[in-house]
Amino acid sequence: MDFLEQLSAPPQLQAFITSLAIGLLMGLERERRRSAKAGLRTFALVALLGTLSALLAEQADAGWIIAAGLLAVGAMIIAAYLNQPDDAGDPGTTSVVAILVCYCLGAAIWFGHGALAVMLAIAVTVLLYFKTELHGISHRLTPKDLISILQFAVLSFVILPILPDRNYGPYLAFNPYQAWLMVVLVSGVSLAGYAALRLAGPQHGAPMMGLLGGLVSSTATTAVFSRHARSQIGLARTAMVVIMVANLMVLLRLGVMAAVAAPAVLEPLLKVLAGGLVFGLAVTAFGWRRLEAQGELPMPEVRNPTEIRTALGFGALYAVVLFCSAWLSDAAGAKGMYAVALASGLTDVDAITLSSLRLFSLDKLSADQAVTSIALAVLSNLAFKAGLVVTLGGWELARRILPAMLALAAGIGTGLYLI
Repeated sequence: MDFLEQLSAPPQLQAFITSLAIGLLMGLERERRRSAKAGLRTFALVALLGTLSALLAEQADAGWIIAAGLLAVGAMIIAAYLNQPDDAGDPGTTSVVAILVCYCLGAAIWFGHGALAVMLAIAVTVLLYFKTELHGISHRLTPKDLISILQFAVLSFVILPILPDRNYGPYLAFNPYQAWLMVVLVSGVSLAGYAALRLAGPQHGAPMMGLLGGLVSSTATTAVFSRHARSQIGLARTAMVVIMVANLMVLLRLGVMAAVAAPAVLEPLLKVLAGGLVFGLAVTAFGWRRLEAQGELPMPEVRNPTEIRTALGFGALYAVVLFCSAWLSDAAGAKGMYAVALASGLTDVDAITLSSLRLFSLDKLSADQAVTSIALAVLSNLAFKAGLVVTLGGWELARRILPAMLALAAGIGTGLYLI
């Protein structure tokens, strides 16, 4: 056995090497800050101390050794800040907590949680490094944005876990847990786009505005930029790119929903949506290439996507569409389901999409029927937005964007015909 094999053989040695590595990683970040009382060597030694304390505690069957080591490390770093306060008035709480976390990670490695400890060490180092950026993000978020995040947490981690995961009602179409899970899914996607839109701001150009606006609300984005295109003729081409990118994002949203709610439908659905993406991207890319810089763009004025009233409204709409879809599908076959898709798609694509996926999961719709319903809803929604463009944006915008919308619709129709 050569030297390297001997070195890698003892698992105890591997644990100490891993501890040394995460200590050096965290200490490297702290070393960059002149005000920190602990740097590269201190963090490395603290991580090793954590692993050594865990070793001794296990051998002696005395867990107090780990606790004593944690208290000693905490007292040491606090005393360092008390004896030599920072000139800028920084109490050093971040460094104190970081070094205690480093000690605990070292102990966790000894007990066989090495992979988790490494992941946490990297996450902690990222948090320490991006202090300025994180402060900037927190300052740019308004109280309304923070309330939105808290509301989403309530929807996801308070209400959802207490709902029963059972089917009720006629056709066993209503499942409280599944219905609320769809609310969480839509709210989460919308909140992510809303937050990104707020953080990125309007200065990053038309494609970015369309991308983020499509995550938040493609209908709101279409309405806002149609109004601006009417008031500013020079904004027509920019508005065309923003609106088309937002509508293309709808197709990607539907793909994500299918992947989460009914993965078996994803492949045939992507075959249909791919035609719309290809045709729509081709026309949008042509307009994008001819786009001139327009300066800062107007922000889509959208409501908080995670307001409780909005969530309840979507949940109720989802339940109603699901029941109507199941009833009409049973009474009139696929034609009844398609009629619901065309009607509900005028105002909202998400509800009929999730309802169709749910009915597929209950074996009340085939994959082809579910995909057809979703495609019809998208086409109906495109027709509604085309009406918004004509009425709100005027002829200058309509002549640019209607061919692109027709290309997108033709792509979806072609995909639907092929399957």
